[in-house]
Amino acid sequence: MTFTKAQDVINYLYSLPKLHEKADLSYIKKVLTFLDNPQDKVKTIHVTGTNGKGSTSYYLSSLLQKAGQKTGLFVSPYVFEFNERIQLNGQNISDADLVKTANAIESALTKIRKTSNNFSLVTFEYEVVMAFFYFARKKCDYAVIEVGIGGEHDKTNVITPEVSIITTIGLDHEQIIGPTLQDIAREKSGIIKRNRPVVLGNISKEVLPIIQQKAQKEHATIKLLGKDFKISLQENLTYQDQNKKISFLPRPLVEGYDVGIAISAVSLLGVKLSAAEIKEAINQTKIPGRYQIVQNNPLVILDGAHNIQAMQNLLNFAHFEQKKKQGKVKVLIMMMKDKDIEQVFKLFKPEDEVYITTIDYPRAAKEKDFPTWIQEKYQYQADWETSFRSLEQKSQTNDILLVTGSFYLVGNILQMETKNASSRS
Repeated sequence: MTFTKAQDVINYLYSLPKLHEKADLSYIKKVLTFLDNPQDKVKTIHVTGTNGKGSTSYYLSSLLQKAGQKTGLFVSPYVFEFNERIQLNGQNISDADLVKTANAIESALTKIRKTSNNFSLVTFEYEVVMAFFYFARKKCDYAVIEVGIGGEHDKTNVITPEVSIITTIGLDHEQIIGPTLQDIAREKSGIIKRNRPVVLGNISKEVLPIIQQKAQKEHATIKLLGKDFKISLQENLTYQDQNKKISFLPRPLVEGYDVGIAISAVSLLGVKLSAAEIKEAINQTKIPGRYQIVQNNPLVILDGAHNIQAMQNLLNFAHFEQKKKQGKVKVLIMMMKDKDIEQVFKLFKPEDEVYITTIDYPRAAKEKDFPTWIQEKYQYQADWETSFRSLEQKSQTNDILLVTGSFYLVGNILQMETKNASSRS
């Protein structure tokens, strides 16, 4: 097969199977071998964690670019367009490069099928291979690689990174990598490689020994948040380690942890960055769909929080802001059927105004997918656009409106706001 349009590539990717019979890395390794192992031609930083891995990856990319490094970035999910998944120096892969990269992979698959005629990649494997091939072809100095799910069995785990990162460990995807926190910690510690340092974020004492044990076994030195580097939030956000202390524009403390992890990881690479350059790189980083403020009066925050830990962090921030503003917290939420819906809804305070919506997507929860008590307690409106507009209009200037539960909903709202802004200009 030969592609001529980017949309054909994207449609094809989503038509591929989601899982193999075996949940190992043999399929992706086979294709990478046929492509002359592009993943080994670029220095990488590998990022996992239940929450914060996307933000950390963006901060890392900004810092490396500021240090003059040609930087690749592989992240998921996307908010605006598929091309966001694969970036070079902060720019999405072009449609032309997407087509060229996919055709190179198709060529390798054609060769493999001469001896294994039913061979195919699953969607995420194909995306990972595309990223590695593109970064190698563009001769990146570094590529920041965010895992899909987990760590040890994730399709990105075919690299020996310069630094491994584990941002947080909480409950999400328990049915795949759980069911317990300990299971999740073991799976995520699978990205720790021999003699390569690991940076750890806000890891609970409950599972920290599991990761320390793995690091010890691999002779991997650890840098730990709260011990080797510290983050504090007063008027500004402050990072401190034994060599430096830098203040940044204020942001939620959990985002601050991601900033700290990124700075700590980059300091292990030996790239030159002054305190002023670090400050500038972090302050200028924009992360789509993560604590993204799109309006101030009322305060409208878009955040793709879709698990218990992320939602708790978002609500802590919203209620902290609420005390200052003396307004109401209003929430427009849409969730996927396979998420911990009941546990997430138990996090809302009785005085929070919560409205449920959905989008046109097979995994998106519709009204019947919510437990009865949620259906009885909260209003459901199937049309997300009408629901958002109505909430926006009803909100007072001192209210806080959160749009959350899924990056798909956040992406839809962002696209709508962008279209509206361009039609007004």
